[in-house]
Amino acid sequence: MAKTIMIVDDSASLRQVVAIALKGAGYDVVEASDGRDALNKLDGRKLHLIVSDVNMPNMDGLSFVKAAKQLPAYKFTPVIMLTTEAGDAMKQQGQAAGAKAWVVKPFQPAQMLGAVAKLVLP
Repeated sequence: MAKTIMIVDDSASLRQVVAIALKGAGYDVVEASDGRDALNKLDGRKLHLIVSDVNMPNMDGLSFVKAAKQLPAYKFTPVIMLTTEAGDAMKQQGQAAGAKAWVVKPFQPAQMLGAVAKLVLP
């Protein structure tokens, strides 16, 4: 059975690029348009990894990660932040929220897939 990865980004085109790369590598993909939409889709199904943007309307990525980590089913789900934010302070906030990796846009799909392969749950 394929592993499932959630992509959270307010940019439909970016979600599409990431989804194509992930599906091409054999993963199943769940898409969410912002943190609130993503939280609504955390329904107890197993997610092997979450890839989230930081800057989004309704609920930003860091707030989403903090909220997701409060849910028992997702407490240990690894998170990669995929964002334009490159500052150390923001990276530290991401790490404090529970993010395991930080990939800065624009990114190479191979770079992101490398981070996914290292972090995806068994």
